[in-house]
Parts: sequence; structure tokens; C-alpha cells
Amino acid sequence: MSDDNTALRVHVHGFVQGVGFRDFLVMAAEQNKLDGWVRNRSDGSVEALVSGPTKAVEIFVSNATHGPRGAKVTAVDLHNSEPPAEKGFIRRPSL
Repeated sequence: MSDDNTALRVHVHGFVQGVGFRDFLVMAAEQNKLDGWVRNRSDGSVEALVSGPTKAVEIFVSNATHGPRGAKVTAVDLHNSEPPAEKGFIRRPSL
């Protein structure tokens, strides 16, 4: 079943900037061969678009819920999304 894919917009709230959160999510995405991007937002949150096999996306969301050492996640909003046009997982400029 290769078309069991999921694309999600993940919005992480809490103390999630200045603790390596984006690098943490890039590593999580690369380990699971996911496509998408991650960026800081001006409100102090971190936003990501992630796409790939559903199980791998679930692992990514689980990582986002905990974050790296030093992060304090207070909420994670998930929204279905269209998959990104480009392959691979990148850091985007802050918004």
C-alpha cells in the first residue's frame, strides 16, 4: 500500500524557539524520509508542513509533541494539507 500517505500542517506552540527545535524536526523528517519544511513564526511558534507515509508522519508528530531537550511544548495544532511540491525536508526563513 504505497499510497497510504498523509500531508499535515503542524503548528507547535510553547517554548519552542532558541532550543534547536527546527533542527530537531529536520532530523526527525530525514530519518523517516519525509518531505516538507519547517520555520519559526514571529509569534514564537514553530510551523511545519510534513508529507509522507502515514506511519512516518505520525512519528514526526510525536517528535513535535515532545521536542528537543529544553523545549516546552504547550500545544500542537494539526491540519490536513496538500503535500509540498518539492521533495526533501528544508528549513524555511522565519515568517
